Amino acid sequence: MVRTPAWSDRSIENVVGNLLRAGVLLSALVVCCGAVIFLVRHGRSPANYRVFQGEPAELRNVSGIIHGALDMHGSGIIQLGLLLLIATPVARVAFSIFGFAAERDWLYTGFTCLVLGILIFSLFG
Repeated sequence: MVRTPAWSDRSIENVVGNLLRAGVLLSALVVCCGAVIFLVRHGRSPANYRVFQGEPAELRNVSGIIHGALDMHGSGIIQLGLLLLIATPVARVAFSIFGFAAERDWLYTGFTCLVLGILIFSLFG
């Protein structure tokens, strides 16, 4: 009797593809919801294009973004959607570690762990 592996290359590719699709769609939905809230509250405010004003300091770190999103601030929700968009390929790499380990491909598991470490270091380091 031939034993078929629970995880094949094809099934891992399908899961990774669905993961990427779901991450992009979820982040787009969150950004759109934030944009609607932002425009409802600030849509009639005049724009000043002479002076560049970046994001406020509280929206430049993860905890500030989460607090802004929980307080239903449009900018915070938009930033949360962008964080989800950045987290999507990181989640793909993390799932790839699981997939390679399930296939017992230790060389690719090691390389993918290295890539995940570099990604996490570049995001937080």
